[in-house]
Parts: sequence; C-alpha cells; structure tokens
Amino acid sequence: MPTETTTAGRPDPVIQFSIFTPNRLGRLHVLIGLLGTSGVHVLALMVLDTTDSSIIRLVVDDPDRARDLLVSEGFPFTESKLIVVEVISTELNRLMGALLEAELNINYLYSFIPHPQGKSLLALSMEDNDLADQALRRHQFRTLKQTDISR
Repeated sequence: MPTETTTAGRPDPVIQFSIFTPNRLGRLHVLIGLLGTSGVHVLALMVLDTTDSSIIRLVVDDPDRARDLLVSEGFPFTESKLIVVEVISTELNRLMGALLEAELNINYLYSFIPHPQGKSLLALSMEDNDLADQALRRHQFRTLKQTDISR
C-alpha cells in the first residue's frame, strides 16, 4: 500500500511585499501606479514611515508579476508569508481569543480593502503561521490562500 505524505503548512501562502523607499512626496503614487498599469491590483496596504524612510507593506493579486516589476524598477523589498483570515467585526474578540488560547503572538495586522462578499479580511503577521492557521481553523475561522485572493 503506498504511503501518502503531506507537507507542513498550507500550500500557496499569501505573500506580503515590504517595500523600502525614501519618505518622499509621490513615492506611494509611483508604486501603486506601476502596479496598476501592469494589471496588478493592491488588495491590502499599510504604510509605516519615519522622517527619512518608509516601509510599504502590501498584498497583491499577482505576486509573481509584482515581484518582477519591483525588481525591474529597482524597488528594494522583502517577501513574507501572512495568515489571511475572514472575519466580521463582531468576531474580533473570538478571533483574538483563539490566538491567545494557542499562545500565539501577533507581530502586526492590517485589513484588506473591503471584500465584496461583506466579510472583512485581516492580514496577520504571526510568530508561527502554521500553528495560527490550525488554531483559527479549529475555531471555525476561514483562512485564505493566495489563490483565494488572486484573480
């Protein structure tokens, strides 16, 4: 009888780009314009700034195309994997409780641009994505993969 193997974690994780740029007037406009004119849609966005520099964190519907554009246009960036969870505002306390029960720390979170089906999506940077995914699913939260949010 053949042995079936599984890989740890879920395939096709949601990719976040953290783009490092000088804090200059119009830089965000240039970046969003570059992506948009190439058919890449920004689904979630967070900007952290200091006097001199900014980190633009974003999730897009086509990470492969976005990566190619960022490289070709010379934007320094890193990539990381996120947990994306579907939630309604009245479930936030239950969601936080599920993560607390699993003793998981949230590094940061931000919301997606509104979801057409009425539920919001939260992007979570966690200390352990696999454990967070398991804890959220155990508490009946729907977590999404990149294919769920891509066109």
